[in-house]
Amino acid sequence: MLTSVTLIGLALLIVVAHRFLTRGPWSFHAQYLRDTKAGLARAFDAPLVTDADLASLPEPVRRYLRLTRTLGQPRVRSYHVRFTGRIRSAPEARWMPFEAEQQSFADEPTRLFLMRARMFGVPLEAFHRLIDGHATMRVTVAGVVPLVNASGDDMDRAETVTLFNDMCILAPGALVGPGIAWESLDTSTARARFTHRGHTITATLFFDADGRLVNFESDDRASRSSGERFAHARFSTPLRDYRDFGPLHLAGYGETRWHLPEEEFTYGEFTMLDVAANGTGSPRASS
Repeated sequence: MLTSVTLIGLALLIVVAHRFLTRGPWSFHAQYLRDTKAGLARAFDAPLVTDADLASLPEPVRRYLRLTRTLGQPRVRSYHVRFTGRIRSAPEARWMPFEAEQQSFADEPTRLFLMRARMFGVPLEAFHRLIDGHATMRVTVAGVVPLVNASGDDMDRAETVTLFNDMCILAPGALVGPGIAWESLDTSTARARFTHRGHTITATLFFDADGRLVNFESDDRASRSSGERFAHARFSTPLRDYRDFGPLHLAGYGETRWHLPEEEFTYGEFTMLDVAANGTGSPRASS
């Protein structure tokens, strides 16, 4: 029969093992920190965003950059974000609460997204990694059991859409950079074609009368329909609750939605806790 001392010892062993698997040198956390350190070590020139940078942009995009107070700020080289929220895999699936941290770079487009969630009380860890145009999405149960390991051309293209979506929402100063072709549709709508490492994606941006970005839509981001297979569907991110994050004025809440042939559903709800640009954040990987 197990004694109370033995049970306590086993519990401590499980805690230590879990900590090692999720924070040790082979963990997603360690890879996230290594990639972040390498990106922040690069030299980068960050001139201020000027009226001349905005001159060629569609009018609703110019209004948005002024509303977010991007004008007069340094061009974005990197940005660090912390989120909380909940996520689900299908309309009938149970919501999973999560905490997440993201480090992205605009000089050499990179996206590192580390999320920890719980499903029926069991810890899940997910790591999205886009570097040099190639993306992976890996999910494990308790840092041990592989659940998802997705990569390939569809994954690269999907993460390119997500990268541009992040730039629009979290780092509007990056919208004056290269690789973006803009088209004005009307006074509140603009279309962008973003090219990165051989992938060109298209997105439509919707703005309100005050200049806030209120939605982003793209047909170029495939969803993971089953296992590691992908199926194309419209992707959108409605936004609201603008507030100040340091010198910038950004959306504080967003949703991620799939527009499937049979229905539209929200699969993610994100509350931004903090957003910092150009190395002013504190990459720590959520514990």
